[in-house]
Amino acid sequence: MRVGILSLIHESNTFAVTPTTIDMFRRDELLIGDDVRHAYEGGHNQISGFLAQLEGTDIEAVPIFHASTPPSGTITHGTCDELVRLMFEALDAAGELDGFLVSPHGANVGEGDDYRDLDGFWLTRLREHAGHRPIVCVIDPHANLSARMVEACDATIAYRSNPHLDQSQRGIEAARLITRVLKGEVRPVQRAAFPPFGMNIERQGTTEWPCLPLYELANDQLQQPGVLSNSIVLGFPYGDVEEMGSATIVVTDDDAELAQRLADEMAAYMVAHRDEFVGEYISIEAAVDQALTLPGPVCLLDMGDNVGGGSAADSTLIAHEIHRRGHTTAHVCLFDPDSQKRARQAGVGGTLELEMGGKTDRRHGAPLSAQVTVQSLHDGKFEESEIRHGGYTRFDMGPTAVVTTHSGLTISLTSLRAVPVSLGIVTSIGLDPADFQILVAKGVHSPVAAYREVCDNLVRVNTTGATAADMRGFDYEHRRRPMYPFEEIR
Repeated sequence: MRVGILSLIHESNTFAVTPTTIDMFRRDELLIGDDVRHAYEGGHNQISGFLAQLEGTDIEAVPIFHASTPPSGTITHGTCDELVRLMFEALDAAGELDGFLVSPHGANVGEGDDYRDLDGFWLTRLREHAGHRPIVCVIDPHANLSARMVEACDATIAYRSNPHLDQSQRGIEAARLITRVLKGEVRPVQRAAFPPFGMNIERQGTTEWPCLPLYELANDQLQQPGVLSNSIVLGFPYGDVEEMGSATIVVTDDDAELAQRLADEMAAYMVAHRDEFVGEYISIEAAVDQALTLPGPVCLLDMGDNVGGGSAADSTLIAHEIHRRGHTTAHVCLFDPDSQKRARQAGVGGTLELEMGGKTDRRHGAPLSAQVTVQSLHDGKFEESEIRHGGYTRFDMGPTAVVTTHSGLTISLTSLRAVPVSLGIVTSIGLDPADFQILVAKGVHSPVAAYREVCDNLVRVNTTGATAADMRGFDYEHRRRPMYPFEEIR
């Protein structure tokens, strides 16, 4: 038997100003056929799990299509057209298949009504192609789950960790399940619940309160006879779509009633404990005050410029406060191709005046103007050997210049947006985290696994931006109403 593997991964922030284009996918990952296998075999991603579990069995894994680019704005209509065309051309060329392992992100959003639920669109088309052949799906828990996605698949499994460290395990779980389906051992039936509830991004740490008791409830459900899988879909607040919000999924062995009852049980917990998921907000000034009194290095998590959520990567809000105070050591990474280029032209040891960061839009602070000294220049590429958020092992910040100001601030100027899920963002450019009192990481949960190794204290900072923690500050056109925390619910 042969099982096809298809994947389309993008976390689309509809409030980000930079649209996502086909060139971005081509730059990062647009893979057909065995190129998918070569990229992910032996890795930590869910696709790696698909491949690892089927290796050596009597079921052949058939990689067909994978496209991915880091989170950014809405995917253009033409890009959606091209991605879907390439995917189904590759599918047609793959030959006869007995089932499908698929990996949509769950928060893919394209331009236009057809593509606003892009994952629902291509999964529905795949279901039409597959007929009764099984489709088992792995999604990111930061999905905005739609009914179309659920209806298109026989089983849907979300990662159970945030930071996302279990992707390979979920891929293995999905491959084991489809193997059992193809052997006739189980008949998966899934049901979902969609409470009128959105979970604050700051409260989405799966090993921390208030999420931890919810996951304990989910784990208890797995002990019941007939339950094959269950998932908590945390939701992605930065997608203005009808399905924005949290959801739950339960997969059983041919027991739709049990699946719905257990999905409803988890959803009811969310609603009953909704006040616990609103979040807490620490100002920039208070966060820097705290960081200066604690043993360093202290990690300040810049929630409003969460690169892993599609933000600009060039927010200067925390950097301004640190630079204004001076008399400490700190590191921040800013996406600024022009300043990087100018620093490179000045050369190591050169001094120049730069206006750094704050150039994507006006929500992430004004450029930081300072005289800097160029400390080092790098190609920005590095590898990560440990399991980190996202399961990736290879990273590229683009050509990077490290500069310092007279106030003790060290700034990495990158020419590509850098997602800080690995300490390589610091160590690969010759810096030692121990040399800094403050490390600024542009994320909420994704940097935690890496930065916790060197920082005893991590402080989430309430900054403005395209990923500001309080979702009530965004203007939604398409979300459900009423919905907590925007409106009260019963």
